[in-house]
Amino acid sequence: MNIYGVGLSTLILATALAVHGADIPEAVLGQKGVYSVTDFGAKGDAISDDTEAFQKALNQAGKTGGIVFVPAGAYMIKGHLDIPPQVTLQGVFQAPPSMTGALRGVDAANYKGSVLLAVEGKGNENGTPFIFMHHDSVLKGLAIYYPEQDRKNPVPYPWCVAGEGDNCSIVDVLLVNPWQAVDFGTRPCGRHYIKGLYAQPIKTGIFIDKCFDVGRIEDVHLWPFWDIPLMKDFTYKNGTGFKIGRTDWQFISNVFTIFFRVGFHFLAVGNDGPGNAVITNSGADIGPCAVLIEKSQPHAGLQFVNCQFMAGIDIRESNNGPVKFTNCGFWGLPDQTINHAKVLGNGHVTFNSCHFITWDAEGKGEP
Repeated sequence: MNIYGVGLSTLILATALAVHGADIPEAVLGQKGVYSVTDFGAKGDAISDDTEAFQKALNQAGKTGGIVFVPAGAYMIKGHLDIPPQVTLQGVFQAPPSMTGALRGVDAANYKGSVLLAVEGKGNENGTPFIFMHHDSVLKGLAIYYPEQDRKNPVPYPWCVAGEGDNCSIVDVLLVNPWQAVDFGTRPCGRHYIKGLYAQPIKTGIFIDKCFDVGRIEDVHLWPFWDIPLMKDFTYKNGTGFKIGRTDWQFISNVFTIFFRVGFHFLAVGNDGPGNAVITNSGADIGPCAVLIEKSQPHAGLQFVNCQFMAGIDIRESNNGPVKFTNCGFWGLPDQTINHAKVLGNGHVTFNSCHFITWDAEGKGEP
């Protein structure tokens, strides 16, 4: 018997448990700054209004900073939630979940994991956001579902998640069917961090503006987790995946959109001017416009590296910033794509090591 090998294996196992156990809130419930929404009266039965219980737990954690844990269950939230500074609202998911039928319908037995049910603000896209974040607050490990949304005739709702202040973070979250997913642009929201976000936004995915320090967006998948026909109809005609205004350095990597009218939209919003961004290993699939550039910062502009687009690039006359495409692929929509790239404006535009296929949809023999 190799007692040294056994000892080493035991040590490795103990170390692994210690490291991964730190991510499990149940192990530290009751310690200072760690709370469960059920201790404040949340039912998680998909019927009872748990808004007050959630907010009480969040306010308590806000006194010192901490974690509010959401055990598995379907929690009806008929109002809004406000996550205080230095507070994490955390569910059971350790990676972004997906819509695999578990959330279809309104029967509580169909919900698995930590699910919040949003119903307030129906018909008013300018209303109070469902969840509002402050500096250093975190939304993690949850799914959010709008049970009253209509698949055939979608109706507006306020932003699902919005923030104000630096270091707002969204990690390992599924937004099943929001009208508008994430608003980190209406108010200053620097150094925002979005990682592991899956969503089917019906109209707008992620809005960035007023970011005066580096923002990061990674591993985002905007895809029909809820309803494919809805995306092919309404979202394809009206939707925008990423709407990006003023941001002083925006790093975007490993993100994907499909069935949006515009995949990536860069513009100037209000008086803050445009932004600059580096987009890597990303793509916009099956939409009439993969990238729309109205404006970018003249000194830095936009860089796309190792990206794939289906279909066109539209750079407007108003753009003065440089735009660079490196090692990117472009292919058109059959019978639809006329131009892979329409380039206007005074900004320098370069394509390096790129390839283009499926053009000349009108059969005129033109590239």
